[in-house]
Amino acid sequence: MQEEDPLFAGLKVLDVGSWIAGPVSATILADFGADVIKVEIPGSGDAYRGLATAPGTPKAEINYTWVQDARNKRSITLNLKTETGKTILRQLASDCDVYVTNHPLHMRRDLGLTYDDIKTINPRVIYASLTAYGEKGPERDREGFDLVAYWARSGLMDAVRSPGSLPAQSLPGMGDHPTAVALYAAIVTALLRRERTGKGSMVHTSLIANGVWSASCIASAVFANGDFSNYPSVAARHFTRELYETADNRFLQFTMVRSDQEITAFFDVLEATHLLQDPRFNSRRARVASGGALAHELRPLLGRHDADHWISVFNRAAVPVSLVGTLADLIQDPQLKTNNIIKTPEEDVGTQWVINHPLNIDGLPIQGVKKAPGIGEHTDEILHDLGYRDDEIENLRAEGAV
Repeated sequence: MQEEDPLFAGLKVLDVGSWIAGPVSATILADFGADVIKVEIPGSGDAYRGLATAPGTPKAEINYTWVQDARNKRSITLNLKTETGKTILRQLASDCDVYVTNHPLHMRRDLGLTYDDIKTINPRVIYASLTAYGEKGPERDREGFDLVAYWARSGLMDAVRSPGSLPAQSLPGMGDHPTAVALYAAIVTALLRRERTGKGSMVHTSLIANGVWSASCIASAVFANGDFSNYPSVAARHFTRELYETADNRFLQFTMVRSDQEITAFFDVLEATHLLQDPRFNSRRARVASGGALAHELRPLLGRHDADHWISVFNRAAVPVSLVGTLADLIQDPQLKTNNIIKTPEEDVGTQWVINHPLNIDGLPIQGVKKAPGIGEHTDEILHDLGYRDDEIENLRAEGAV
């Protein structure tokens, strides 16, 4: 039986963007077999190449963020400030299936690279647009990273902080990566529509839209005129929502302890069933009302032993307990390898494991992880495919177009 081809084999994708949220949607397409050409600035390339070496990020011998997020692509450098550079990009766009961009809208208008511009030369194109604050409105031209548009503007930064603490910062790319999945979903939806109708289209999402969506379980109450006077105070006071430090300075979480049987077993393990006789704690309502006081009683008990001890005894008692993980724990987590959350690269990229995107389709072939491209590594190859001769390519370099 002949092996099935990757789903997007033969699909031509242009990645005309920078950083994460837009380009990573193209990375997912590449993982499923698409031919993705990344367009970069001559000399410096995508600014995202510098994140792994920026101050405050972990030091490593490889450019780990680039290895992960730019895998399985080819790179061409084009100076879009030159007419020749724009002409070459339009040549590529005239024959592509998907055009991904997160360039600011005003830049696209100035360069003549809006959807209306591209669809005149390629009516069947799927034009995928990523913005910080949406395609319309007074802030449509405003630029913003995920820390600002996804995290801070959506209310997430304020909502996740502990009472009395400052709003919490996000990790780099924490909003960009899920937003990339959303843009990928929009692209695939549009490709299915094109298959059925023959029509190209523009698809778009924004960092703020994905931030509000992420906050929606609570944020939707705002639009329902919800009363926030008991939020997050009641939830924060429930003893199972507290974090408890162990003797080895790890933290345990008991959010999934919900039934009366589990609560009784929890106190049995701690040899603290007497607390359930205390009028402050002898009912579910009382434990919520006095959650802070109950947590105060429990903390020294849980601080007597290390996390491994507690996880073992709670598991034997069928009490749901979770260790608050650290990033360092991930390398030893068996669930990651078993479920393809991390994967071994096909080529030597300098690391044994690369984090995979979260999409899995059983039985569908997926490309192995290959090296992320150097700046303009495939410029000559791609220009040859367009019909340029070697001497013409040298002239393009001489005039600063590539």
